[in-house]
Amino acid sequence: MIQSMQAESKIRLLAFHFPQFHPIPENDVLWGKGFTEWTNVTKAKSLFRGHYQPQLPTDLGFYDMRLPEARQAQADLARAYGIHGICYYHYWLHGHRLLERPVNEILASGQPDMPFCLCWANEHWTRKWDGLEHEILVRQDYSDADDLAHIRWLCDHPFRDPRYVRINGRPVFLIYRALRLPDPKKIVHVWREEARRLGIGELYLCRIETFADEIGDPTELGFDAAVEFQPDWKNLGRALRQNWFWKFSRRLKLSNRAYADHRIFDYPTMVQRMLQKTLPPYKRYPCVTPGWDNSARKSSHGIIIHGSTPEIYQMWLTEVLSRFKPYSAGENFVFINALNEWAEGNHLEPCRRWGRAYLEATRSALESTVRSASEILQVPASAPQGPCIEKSA
Repeated sequence: MIQSMQAESKIRLLAFHFPQFHPIPENDVLWGKGFTEWTNVTKAKSLFRGHYQPQLPTDLGFYDMRLPEARQAQADLARAYGIHGICYYHYWLHGHRLLERPVNEILASGQPDMPFCLCWANEHWTRKWDGLEHEILVRQDYSDADDLAHIRWLCDHPFRDPRYVRINGRPVFLIYRALRLPDPKKIVHVWREEARRLGIGELYLCRIETFADEIGDPTELGFDAAVEFQPDWKNLGRALRQNWFWKFSRRLKLSNRAYADHRIFDYPTMVQRMLQKTLPPYKRYPCVTPGWDNSARKSSHGIIIHGSTPEIYQMWLTEVLSRFKPYSAGENFVFINALNEWAEGNHLEPCRRWGRAYLEATRSALESTVRSASEILQVPASAPQGPCIEKSA
């Protein structure tokens, strides 16, 4: 049923995946022995009336990404609700890979049998998430030799996997901060040449528009396309502040401490602003998010986008799916941020408040898009053969 629905929609939903749900030595140094993302999730507190924290899992539990059963259950659930593939964050810091075990075992075992791709999160490994970015444990440095080592690892392992997401045979690879590269055009050229030499063929490279300085025509840097990042930090609307706080206070019941310590935005307002954005004159794949709240990670200076519901999220995704026109038969991605960013409050996976409602909303949006397309293109059986004319609105 789901596979048929995906084929009819001609759109592939890809969900970002954060693998920090197992301990690693580097995190033991930064945050203490046994740290995982669940450490942040479980310490979160509600800061005002109606603030949904802590956000805790139900169906999948507090899973450990080292377990094949956990990876399989995660993929099965995503597939059941219309997610075509998973985009795993990939941490390569000058030859040093972090949080690599889940992808290593997915590659070695061949399971789960679900499409996947990688997004290079090319930033220093720091305590940035709790406000201490200056504490660097592993630096994200660059060199010509490392550029070659990186693309050779990619070509030897994930790019050869039959499950890897492709466009017309071209492996899709995303870079989180393209402008952090010392010479983006150079590394893209080197990677393309080396991939051809190693028999992979052409690559399909995407830059993510994570921040304002990362927005622009990807082809100017040698990339094939851009990927919108959500939330789009420039289009959140106005944060609740002292001078206009009172007209919202009755609805949100914000305490002085909450709006002083964090920046708090309205999810419905954000969605409205996102839908008003103009399309860029270059290839950019759209993205939606079920929410955002990183107060689980940050005791201050966090961003809370309050007021998300499965219904509003479904409306947003439905509208994005109906507006998006694939650039070609294979260039048909819509991204969701994210499948499991629990400590950032943007997860589709079932939680105690909403259960599977966000997954159900995802599937409903995809089904709605398929039905709409079928209604537009449907021709009565008795109609004479000839050109198809769309119905007027």
